[in-house]
Amino acid sequence: MKPSIIVHGGAWDIPDDQVERHIAGCDRAAARADEILSRGGTAVEAVEEAVVVMEDDPIFDAGVGSVINQSGFVEMDAMIMDGRNLRSGAVAALRNIKNPIRVARCLMETTHFSMVAGQGALVFAKANGFETCSDEDLLVGWELEDYREFQRSGVLRTREEFEGDRPDTVGACAIDSEGHVACATSTGGTRRKIEGRVGDSPLVGCGGYADDRTGAASATGWGEKIMAVVMSKSGIDLLNDGRTPDSACDAAVAVLGERVNGLGGLIMVDVKGRIGYSYNTPRMAYAYREGLTGRSRAGVKR
Repeated sequence: MKPSIIVHGGAWDIPDDQVERHIAGCDRAAARADEILSRGGTAVEAVEEAVVVMEDDPIFDAGVGSVINQSGFVEMDAMIMDGRNLRSGAVAALRNIKNPIRVARCLMETTHFSMVAGQGALVFAKANGFETCSDEDLLVGWELEDYREFQRSGVLRTREEFEGDRPDTVGACAIDSEGHVACATSTGGTRRKIEGRVGDSPLVGCGGYADDRTGAASATGWGEKIMAVVMSKSGIDLLNDGRTPDSACDAAVAVLGERVNGLGGLIMVDVKGRIGYSYNTPRMAYAYREGLTGRSRAGVKR
C-alpha cells in the first residue's frame, strides 16, 4: 500500500487576504504527515502530527487561534480514531492545553474510555504530563476584537459564521503502508458560543470516522447540522455503494445542505488510498498527497 494523506483547515468564506496562509498551513500539515508515512509511520501518528501542525498555526481555529466563548475564555474539542480496532479518544470543552489532539490520543491509547470533557479533561491532561497554558497564550487579535464586539452588541451568529466569518476546524485522514486508516479533528468551536457548547468535532461519526474496512473521514463546518446527519459516518457508508471518495463526499455534503440546510465540508481517504473532498461553503482549505497516483495539491477551492 502506498500511503495517502489529506487535511482540511476549515470550510467557510476564507477572505482573499488569508487564502495563502490557509493554503500554506494545510500544505505544511500534509507534508509533515507524508514524511511520517513515507518512513513507515502509522496512520494514527500521521493524522495526529498533521493536526498538531495546524493547532500550532494561529491562522486556524484550533489550539492557538481558537475562538472565545460568551464567558470570555477558550474551550476546545478534538478527537482521533484508529481504523484498525475502531478505538477513539476525544476531549470536549478542554481549557488551557495547547494541543488537544495529543490529549485525545493519550486517552485512546492509555485508557478504555473514549471521551472526557470540561474540568475532567483538564484533570486527565495534567495527570498525564501535559503542560498548561493561559487563555492569552491561545488568543490572536481578531478573536479579542470579536469578543469585544459581542459584548457591545450581544448578537449571536450561526449560519453567517460559515458564509462570511472565520470558523476553522482542522482535520486529517490517512492510510499507511500497512493499509490502516485513521482520522483526527480539532477545533476551538464557533465564535460567540455559550459556555460548555460542544460541536461535532469530538463526536465519533460526526466530526470524524475511521474503519479499516472502508476508509476515514473528517468533517468541518456548522457543527449542530453536521451532528444531525452524522456526516462523517454517513460519508464513509456511501463507499460501500461503490462510490469513489469524491463521490461519497459530494453525496454526504449534499445531504447536509438538503436535509438540514447545513454548511460545511468533508475530506476522505478510502482503503485503496484514494482521496476525496467536497464542501458547500464558498471555500475550504485543504491539502493532500495521494500515494496511489502521486497526485498532490493544496488549495481553497477545486
